[in-house]
Amino acid sequence: MKWIKAAAGFLCAAMMVALIPLSATAEDYPKRPVTIVAPYGPGGASDLSARMLAGAAPKYLGQPILAVNKTGAAGVVGSNFVKNSAPDGYTLLSARVGSQMGVPAMNKTIPYKWDEFTMIGLIEINPFVLVVNANSEYKTFADFEKKIKAGGELTYSSAGVGTLLHIAAAVMSNSMGADFQKLTHVPFKGGGKARAAVVAGQVDFSFQNLSAVAGAIEANQLRALVVTTTDRQQIIKDVPTAKEVGYPDLEKIIGWSAVYGPPGLPKNIVDKWVDVLNNMKKDRAWNRMTKGLGNIVTIMSPDETKSYVGAQYKIFDDTLKKLGMRIE
Repeated sequence: MKWIKAAAGFLCAAMMVALIPLSATAEDYPKRPVTIVAPYGPGGASDLSARMLAGAAPKYLGQPILAVNKTGAAGVVGSNFVKNSAPDGYTLLSARVGSQMGVPAMNKTIPYKWDEFTMIGLIEINPFVLVVNANSEYKTFADFEKKIKAGGELTYSSAGVGTLLHIAAAVMSNSMGADFQKLTHVPFKGGGKARAAVVAGQVDFSFQNLSAVAGAIEANQLRALVVTTTDRQQIIKDVPTAKEVGYPDLEKIIGWSAVYGPPGLPKNIVDKWVDVLNNMKKDRAWNRMTKGLGNIVTIMSPDETKSYVGAQYKIFDDTLKKLGMRIE
């Protein structure tokens, strides 16, 4: 009996010792730098969001953050990389409306669904603007409207098939009663290259995140014709809203950035990042940079984020089905 009690005591002690490192690991996250993957190329909204996060969040996280670009397949390559990463909190995703909502709504064959990730939190909402080259013949939205409703053939750029930049043109065409088949889609690997195509005069227009084109608008390289928010935006206060030009349905075209993790991310890591994002909400420098790009700071909890993204996903999923644009 004595040896049984001794063995039991030894086993309990061993188990308690084994639990100490696990507890310490949970409390000490992170112990090394964290990588945040931008699934689109440099210069786009995902890239800008990731790099501003990498600049502002380390003082609240306690470790450096490395922003890296993993591009391809309209954000699917980078997103799937994070989905298949270890759920240890050291590889996260600069989640975008296109790669996490638009592409899953359009293409049912990609290797993930919209809700397969661990949603940590939405951080900003991005107004969308319809932009043309500064030297374009379309001086106002009315000029553009006249052309497209007359069945004029136009070209437009996007960050890839299924991205919001792509779907936005379809939603706009549908709302205006225009012939979507008259619009030629020219996809690029990222919003930065899609923007550059308009600046270079390679395409007629693009629906873009305001954050990604604000600099080009200010530099008189691009002209914005309409913004998709309910109110005018301060940095482009002369640009009318969708409602003002008679197409309130265009307000459905709204971008966002969030932080996602792989499926099964432990609660303690999610909680740590929720705390980081709540601190960033009060960070003056990050707020100034975010607002300076025309974005609206919007920190949401994991549950709020899932509800918000899910509601938008349903709208776009239904719209794409109606237009026959879904890939099954």
